[in-house]
Amino acid sequence: LISEPTGPMTVIMTAVLTSMMAKYPETGMAMAFTVVMMAGAFQILLGTLKLGKYITLMPYSVISGFMSGIGVILIILQLSPLLGYAAPSGGVIGTLNALPETFANLKFSELFLGLATLAILFFFPKKYRKYVPAQLVALIAVTLVSVVLFDADDIRRIGVIPAGLPSLVIPHINADIFMEMVIDALVLGTLGCIDTLLTAVIGDSLTRKDHDSDKELRGQGLANMISGLFGALPGAGATMGTVTNIQVGARSPLSGIIRALVLMLVVLVAGGLTEPIPMAVLAGIAVYVGFNILDWSFIQRAHKVSVQGMAIMYGVMLLTVFVDLIVAVGLGVFISNILIIERLSLEQARQVKAISDADENDVPLTDSERGLLDRANGKVLFFYLSGPMIFSVSKAISRQHNSISDYEVMILDLTDVPMIDVTVGLALENAIKDAKDAECEVLLLCPNEHTRRQLEKFHVLDLVSQNNTYSFRYEALKAALKHVDVDETSVSLV
Repeated sequence: LISEPTGPMTVIMTAVLTSMMAKYPETGMAMAFTVVMMAGAFQILLGTLKLGKYITLMPYSVISGFMSGIGVILIILQLSPLLGYAAPSGGVIGTLNALPETFANLKFSELFLGLATLAILFFFPKKYRKYVPAQLVALIAVTLVSVVLFDADDIRRIGVIPAGLPSLVIPHINADIFMEMVIDALVLGTLGCIDTLLTAVIGDSLTRKDHDSDKELRGQGLANMISGLFGALPGAGATMGTVTNIQVGARSPLSGIIRALVLMLVVLVAGGLTEPIPMAVLAGIAVYVGFNILDWSFIQRAHKVSVQGMAIMYGVMLLTVFVDLIVAVGLGVFISNILIIERLSLEQARQVKAISDADENDVPLTDSERGLLDRANGKVLFFYLSGPMIFSVSKAISRQHNSISDYEVMILDLTDVPMIDVTVGLALENAIKDAKDAECEVLLLCPNEHTRRQLEKFHVLDLVSQNNTYSFRYEALKAALKHVDVDETSVSLV
């Protein structure tokens, strides 16, 4: 797994850094990198609590929405630099508000360089991309053009980059905005977790191995804490870097270490070569990165796959851009789960069946069992449940046993129920109590030990005598006939 400052992480970190610097010019830098350390600590905590496996249990429409939202944010934030001006304060809203003035006074020289960069990135032949990155070609080519065609003072350039190793950043926490720092750390940490573990899943598909989600989070968290301590950008698992690394034959963590050492050597030795790079070129590359972050594969077919999924995806994307990533993900997951629960409840409600007529085929009874039910002459209600029973089916249970007063015996069949939750347990308790209030005998079928233990915890078994508890349907139906007013001869013959 290759970790680096990915596009989404860089976008969020840029917003955090500019916000902190605008509010506190003297300590904003230290506070921003303190947020990085806090994000790393949060990731370590998630890994220690073994919550890594739950990070990727998120609807794809939500993942697609916030990733596309981050891509839109990156594109919007680079519009001003692309047009020749520094990014205004205020994030996305501030940039959009400043656009009319920016367009009115745009610098054509920098716009030309930015568009030239984008042209190379979008139209660079695919057959050459595996040998040399299009970003590197655009960076070198357009920088050379800017040096030849424009004066140094006409173009905003990177300038001198300090050489040498970074200095330590002393953590700084401001009590006035402590909650804001915590929220920013949660955003960075959560995004880093998702980015890293999704990349790890892709890596698993290529190497045919299984990663340890919790170990990945602990390692990534430790790396981010150290990064923040040295004033470096937060990182996460990078899909392109990881895929390329695996494709060239890498199979151990040593490959990531070697890559980092080579990059450090290049920065220390060749840092001076970056001085003439125009800011518009970097903006063009960033716009291209934002364009690629957009989940085009899902956007193009979302309307065909699911209208609900499309609505959630666009909703999460808009909330990510204009509100907050945590709000977007939280609301997206909540709405997605509500819709999933609704579909599951409709499906599970079909598994709650009550019959008294042997001719009905809704319940899997053998011919001999149907014969017993037929002899009951409609006086036995066979109440059949199957599949996992969660809270969403409690209404279906209540609805099915409403007519219990019309019967003399109710057989509650939980043979095919692997688990029940508290709400269903209470619904079954009410069904049994209602049956007893109507002087209806209750027989229980529950051969599954796990389900039986759950019923014991809910004290449901206390309502049914041991003599009325069975493991086989035939025995329960035969016992039911003894409780109803039928021909004794027919009962003795079965």
